[in-house]
Amino acid sequence: MKWKQLPLGPLQTNAYLLINERKECLIFDPGSEGEAFNSYLEENALKPLAILLTHAHFDHIGAVDAVRKHWNVPVYVHKKEKNWLGDPSLNGSQFFQLGPITANPAEHLILSEEKLVISNFELEILFTPGHSPGSVSFYHEASKVVFSGDALFAGSIGRTDLPGGNHEQLIQSIHNKLLILPEETTVLSGHGMTTTIEREMDSNPFLNGF
Repeated sequence: MKWKQLPLGPLQTNAYLLINERKECLIFDPGSEGEAFNSYLEENALKPLAILLTHAHFDHIGAVDAVRKHWNVPVYVHKKEKNWLGDPSLNGSQFFQLGPITANPAEHLILSEEKLVISNFELEILFTPGHSPGSVSFYHEASKVVFSGDALFAGSIGRTDLPGGNHEQLIQSIHNKLLILPEETTVLSGHGMTTTIEREMDSNPFLNGF
């Protein structure tokens, strides 16, 4: 399998595709530019199977409805953020000068840490709250990647000043759920460059000394 990073929208939020040999794909965090995103999928003859949300902040959900409607695929989000999709005061869009951003309710609520199997994709769901109450990361062992959302970045960590954020909880999530992954695991973050677990263990200034 292979993955593709697609930065979208004014905040350049990273959407990702995980693609199998049949050109089926899972979509992670389609944050904006729904028409352009759909065009990319069509031009590359990709067949989406589902939209997986690491969390429901506005910059990660802006294209959800456009993509879901076009491809008729279900959306997955953690149960703690089931109401965030339709509420700008929870998803944060009311605090920025972009207008209210909403999406319709998700078809599937993530209830616990578990294996998620869709076609021949097998992902491990890791509960990584702190940036938001329902933040999750998706670990694909076969590809040695983790889709970390806004929990862990190259040289940084997610902000915790939006509704439901908790700095101590985020640090614990990173140490207890992400840094225990194999060191060669590639971290596919919600913004910025990719990194690795090893690199963040060694040099992330927010994690050293914990």
